[in-house]
Amino acid sequence: MERRNFIKKSIGAGIAMGFGLNTGIAGNLSGIERNAYDLVAIKGGEAEDMFEKGIASLGGMKSFVKPNQTVVVKPNIGWDTSPEKGGDTNPKLVYQIVKHCYNAGAKKVYVFDNTCNNWQKCYKNSGIQNAVKEAGGIIVTGADEGLYQEVELKEGKILSKAKIHELILSSDVFINVPILKNHSSTTVSCAMKNMMGTVWDRGFFHKNGLSQCIADCPTYRKPDLNIVDAYRVMKTNGPRGISANDCVLMKAQLISTDIIAIDTAAVGLYGIKPSDISYLAKGQENGLGTMDLKKLNINRLSI
Repeated sequence: MERRNFIKKSIGAGIAMGFGLNTGIAGNLSGIERNAYDLVAIKGGEAEDMFEKGIASLGGMKSFVKPNQTVVVKPNIGWDTSPEKGGDTNPKLVYQIVKHCYNAGAKKVYVFDNTCNNWQKCYKNSGIQNAVKEAGGIIVTGADEGLYQEVELKEGKILSKAKIHELILSSDVFINVPILKNHSSTTVSCAMKNMMGTVWDRGFFHKNGLSQCIADCPTYRKPDLNIVDAYRVMKTNGPRGISANDCVLMKAQLISTDIIAIDTAAVGLYGIKPSDISYLAKGQENGLGTMDLKKLNINRLSI
């Protein structure tokens, strides 16, 4: 109970900071077009409802997906665990995203991850496989090295080349859908960390400077849209988690095209200082986005 109360207290502080004025997250800003926001922060609803309201404030999915385009959606499906344990992205959110892509006119919507546990068990037990199929999406494995192509990362400081999944290389639109959670190596796992699931050799990151490699990875292709699932947030025993008691029900979500800004906001929600996460500053140095939320037009929404 003491650990549980500590988690609740920490996450409560994170919510207050993440949706408060002291991070630069203001309310609906007058004079700004609804698709002119740099970041949207939503709280208080179910995952699918928060996404509906958040994406609408950005002009809808049609602002990102055009008719006959192919889309790749990259959730975190890394772990053979159930949704209530908070190790993988909320399947209801993934379903809603895929549906919106098709409603916007997408020709095909693919979903994959290079999982840590057996990929078939991860896809099934996370609930994401069924969610994607019900939405009409196409499940693709991330466990076949033949589906990865080696590319040069010209802006990478350590990660100068990598084998990246062909869907990231070939799809018209790339949507990154991480879950916000604890991680034993980086303290927090979110949008930038989720990019490791697009690469075949994750071991290289851990052996050659994890934070810099995380910051280098998106330099080849930044996501066109990032959607952070902070509905159920794992605060300890990450990245896989042990039980539902590791999580706190936050009921929050972030949406942005800026992968640095969204991770900065997510770290604030988590309840720690962005300056404590070294790959954020490194990513900003790589030109991936900004950590200065006060310079952004941020829309705060509640349900």
